[in-house]
Amino acid sequence: QLVESGGGLVQPGGSLRLSCVASGITLDYYAIGWFRQAPGKEREGVAWISSSGERTNYADSVKGRFTVSRVNHENTVYLRMNSLQPDDTAIYYCAADYGGLAEWVAENYDYWGQGTQVTVSS
Repeated sequence: QLVESGGGLVQPGGSLRLSCVASGITLDYYAIGWFRQAPGKEREGVAWISSSGERTNYADSVKGRFTVSRVNHENTVYLRMNSLQPDDTAIYYCAADYGGLAEWVAENYDYWGQGTQVTVSS
């Protein structure tokens, strides 16, 4: 099971840190993807981190603003989001991929969280 937290309402230019905590699985063996879905839009991958944390990847729309990190002994992955804009408003999900090959292919992930709402508005 994955549980996201840390979402909320923030003004443009603000920051949030999302957390994804796993239970029942050991995240050491899983790459983690962060995805988001805004109303009326398709789900999109925004950040990805390998199981070891040595490799990361970001969507062009968030590169330089978002940072994904993980603390495996805490079974937790984080998404730090800076310089948030209204276009970042969405439900954010974390997902776990055993094997680490899924990256942006949502259908290949093994576990998903329930999502946390991020709203960027003045």
